[in-house]
Amino acid sequence: MAGKEKIGWIGLGKMGAPMAKNMIKAGFPFTVWNRTREKTKELAELGATVAETPQRVASDSDVVISMILNDKALDAVSMGPDGILKGARPGLIYIDMSTVSAVASARVADAAEKKGISYLRAPVIGGVVHAESGSLGVLASGPRELFDRCGPILAPLSKTSHYLGPREEGRIMKLVLNMQVGIIAAMTGEALTFGEAGGVQWNQMIDIMANSIVSTPMIQFKAQYLKERNFIPAFTVNQMIKDFDLVLDTGKATNAPMPIATIVRQLLGIMKAQGKGDIDFWQMVTLLEQLGGLKTTY
Repeated sequence: MAGKEKIGWIGLGKMGAPMAKNMIKAGFPFTVWNRTREKTKELAELGATVAETPQRVASDSDVVISMILNDKALDAVSMGPDGILKGARPGLIYIDMSTVSAVASARVADAAEKKGISYLRAPVIGGVVHAESGSLGVLASGPRELFDRCGPILAPLSKTSHYLGPREEGRIMKLVLNMQVGIIAAMTGEALTFGEAGGVQWNQMIDIMANSIVSTPMIQFKAQYLKERNFIPAFTVNQMIKDFDLVLDTGKATNAPMPIATIVRQLLGIMKAQGKGDIDFWQMVTLLEQLGGLKTTY
């Protein structure tokens, strides 16, 4: 693939905006659309053309990349009346980097194939800091030759890229990781609550845990935040609920046993019911303290 294809970008949320900036900085001709037009101003100042619809993005681009919220948004921007596939000409490459269900993704794959559009599923590993630094991990699936061709396109966004398979394997792997992250938070909260109830000092527990055999990079990263009880949202309860609902729906469809994920989803639901949907999901730790009678307010 040549170096400076015309890139179309759809979605300027917390992840999408810094990713789009990295594409512009890499020198790609750039067209952008976002449901809230106000969010396109900074990209326009950096040289992007602002389109009126996803359809227009597709008609003006060689490659369209979307980073959007959920299945409903994917359906709308790809197959809606003003969607990507309406404006796409045969040969267009469409890369979706969102966290969505395999079912919704497969619908797009079928519609894209009928239009002669190459479709790469490419959800990402990492948070906003990784999006800003261009160090995300890509979990790609779709035609192998398409993945190979898209290497230079993904390079400004990612540090690593993994090819998972020809269909929806990338979507499933993304849910595998998000499920593990949610379970780690619940497990850590339960363990800390157990230790606190037994009289162990909070910060000391966290230090020992973060440097022990049971540590993970996630626990090490969150250690100081846990000490400070800092739950400024990096990934909210509402976002994790969306992902766990996708996990459980997929598990049901594939007959995979999901006992632990089911419990974690219930904990997330309690937090949402308490009005905490927009805080970081790691405050699940303090929910477990509350359930144990150790703390009442935060």
